[in-house]
Amino acid sequence: QVQLVDSGGGSVQAGGSLRLSCALSGDRFDFYCMGWFRQVPGKGREGVASIDNIHYARTNYAESVKGRFTISQDSAKNTLYLRMNNLKPEDTAMYYCAAEYGRCRSSLPPPADYEYWGQGTQVTVSS
Repeated sequence: QVQLVDSGGGSVQAGGSLRLSCALSGDRFDFYCMGWFRQVPGKGREGVASIDNIHYARTNYAESVKGRFTISQDSAKNTLYLRMNNLKPEDTAMYYCAAEYGRCRSSLPPPADYEYWGQGTQVTVSS
């Protein structure tokens, strides 16, 4: 049974940084398309970044986070990361990691493409 555990959220001031972590258990990390999403109350989940472990670990980002966020991984630890720099108040959201067995079906797969989800970690950015 694949399980994902998110961590690393918190409260920071605008311009600050955070690093989110997502530990995958129950299978090898290398076989999965992995993604980060965020959600604010009343809205759907927004894709933030993805990494395709089947296709040369190719990464993709939402336009709103390009140049500020970096998705990375440590295969030995079966852990996915999201480094977030220059945070803005509009980055405030619950952040979730997600996993889908196999390659990513698109450059930034939508939520429906993922089977496994973390429990979420809250990021709050104050101005």
